[in-house]
Amino acid sequence: MTTANILLVEDEPAIQELLAFNVAQCGFRAIQAYDVPSALAEINRALPDLILLDWMLPGASGIEMARRLRADQRTRDIPIIMLTARTDERDKILGLESGADDYITKPFSPRELMARIRAVLRRRAPQMSEETVRVEGLELSPTTHRVSANGSNIDLGPTEFRLLHFFMTHVERVYSRAQLLDQVWGDHVFVEERTVDVHIRRLRQALEPSGKDALVQTVRGSGYRFSRE
Repeated sequence: MTTANILLVEDEPAIQELLAFNVAQCGFRAIQAYDVPSALAEINRALPDLILLDWMLPGASGIEMARRLRADQRTRDIPIIMLTARTDERDKILGLESGADDYITKPFSPRELMARIRAVLRRRAPQMSEETVRVEGLELSPTTHRVSANGSNIDLGPTEFRLLHFFMTHVERVYSRAQLLDQVWGDHVFVEERTVDVHIRRLRQALEPSGKDALVQTVRGSGYRFSRE
């Protein structure tokens, strides 16, 4: 399974280390930043799968950073969980209105935080979830890295597996080659768009014996989609 990269934006070293420890314990990769400029530099290098963003930061606040991310087409879809000591309902509403997907107040339990992270990933980035996906007789398990069709195993390479996982968690949506490169290969990975066609062809070939290759459809002039029969 692809490991979710979680950007931790927190200026208090003790809390930052606690977050990093708990994120790693749950199998995620922690990327640490102590202020907005260093967080934005990390985001510029590669998009994280989720951001844990402290409200009170030196210089620019977490609220300002969330608004900035939501205003930028490249970063507007990154899931954000706001961390704050503020408990007032008005503050919670402000945090959510600034673009946060969830809001958790300090002090918090590691178990609650991890549950919130998993819930937001399931909702906003389902391809990062460990849950088994079932669509039209196809079953894909991220934990065992196995795919089957009506009980028969299907052998897929790593890229085809990631591609199928993404498609199965985003059924009926059309994606361009560029969008698939960002979502499956990773943002800032410089690969020819036609590479997508090669892997789509391999994926279809692997699905063909089971009769599931028709689920991967070409949308002329737009890209590809995974459509139910």
